[in-house]
Amino acid sequence: MTFSAVVVAAGSGTRAGPGQAKQWRDLAGKPVLRWSVEALLAAGAADLVIVTDPTMQDILGETLAGLHGWRFAPGGATRALSVQSGLAALAHRPVDEPVLVHDAARPFLTKAVVDGVLAGLETADGVVPALPVADTLKYVGKRGGESGATTTSRDGLWRAQTPQAFRRDRLLTAYAAWNGQTEPTDDAQVVEADGGKVAISAGDPLLTKLTYPEDFAMAERLAGAARITRIGQGFDAHRWGPGESVWLCGVEIAHDETLIGHSDADAGLHALTDAILGAIGDGDIGDHFPPTDRQWKGAASDKFLIHAVDLVRRRGGRLINVDVTLICERPKIKPHREAMRARLAQILDLPLDRVSVKATTTEKMGFTGRGEGLAAQAVATVETPL
Repeated sequence: MTFSAVVVAAGSGTRAGPGQAKQWRDLAGKPVLRWSVEALLAAGAADLVIVTDPTMQDILGETLAGLHGWRFAPGGATRALSVQSGLAALAHRPVDEPVLVHDAARPFLTKAVVDGVLAGLETADGVVPALPVADTLKYVGKRGGESGATTTSRDGLWRAQTPQAFRRDRLLTAYAAWNGQTEPTDDAQVVEADGGKVAISAGDPLLTKLTYPEDFAMAERLAGAARITRIGQGFDAHRWGPGESVWLCGVEIAHDETLIGHSDADAGLHALTDAILGAIGDGDIGDHFPPTDRQWKGAASDKFLIHAVDLVRRRGGRLINVDVTLICERPKIKPHREAMRARLAQILDLPLDRVSVKATTTEKMGFTGRGEGLAAQAVATVETPL
């Protein structure tokens, strides 16, 4: 089902403590807002509007660098006004298209939740992902003239989450009829007040809202539970030919021969590219950069590596560490190893201690031992959403 989405990210988040508003803070290595945007794009959002303070547009661009299919809309003085600004930015979309309204402060969104709210729209005017209240509820206040805590029934009570789904025209109609005397706590309340039928779909315990400082500590732990670690390996080999230098792991080394290949024949970068592609199950370097395509003749291999890392990021993942082993008799690798590590760290945007480059020989055995060529193998660790 085709759908659009509005992500509300205009709040100041003062309850989250001092510092940046919560949507811009880092969570497990990336901004809170980016988690939700990546999840909605991966779930198939045809158009995505981010509603935020106009003064934050530069930060918004940096936060969502590399992601496509989103647009900006200015936030309002209240959440309700911000939602309506986002809906207005979707005026070019079909008026009855489903729209999902999501709070940026709920980072652990899954496709299952998205599919659930969209399915519910077949029989309802609005759908809210929610969880039944499991804890005993206590009311603290004055009853019978005395202050104290009393137990309140939790029967029929649910904890509402986002994204909430509506047909866009239905939500617009409900907002037009809202009395404006009070601020609605969510969009479903607006549709309810207009006589609309709101249904419940399965929520997700991980889809917690970040509100207070302690929520971030919990979210850091949940981030690990909501992600999976993948390992990929790569191998490449090239033969020696006439030349005056060789490229290895992004560093040019003076040598009396060069490696022969369609690009710059950097076996280290080729093996590492394949390792990263293997970790995300996306083929190999030949699938993305066919050797039959003349545009890659003599190309710098760092382009291939950057492309592989970008594919990881588009999936909401991140590179954890890499390990490259060069297998050759010559040239000597040790004098250049630290320069190679530094270059890889720069290309991959990784701390130096997450980049390893090693070298070994085959004790004069095989094609590398006979000096006919050089080989490289690599391992890459990647973390992606489940």
